Amino acid sequence: MTPNIPENPRGRKTPKRGRKQRFDPAIFEERFRTIERVFAWEDKFRRLLLRFERISDVHYALKTLAYSMINLRHYCQN
Repeated sequence: MTPNIPENPRGRKTPKRGRKQRFDPAIFEERFRTIERVFAWEDKFRRLLLRFERISDVHYALKTLAYSMINLRHYCQN
């Protein structure tokens, strides 16, 4: 796995010294869409979105259950 983060040129008058960073916009956009889609699926579970649980173990268990339901829904469509 290689890092694929765009360089931030703000506040820089000259380019950064050293080796150029690898950056592929297509890979970045695809990964970004995938991650945002997962967060959108997670937001459908209101209890996780508002974090009602004070105990982190319970919150982690509910998050695991939510991801299991997301995966089950995805694999049962076929």
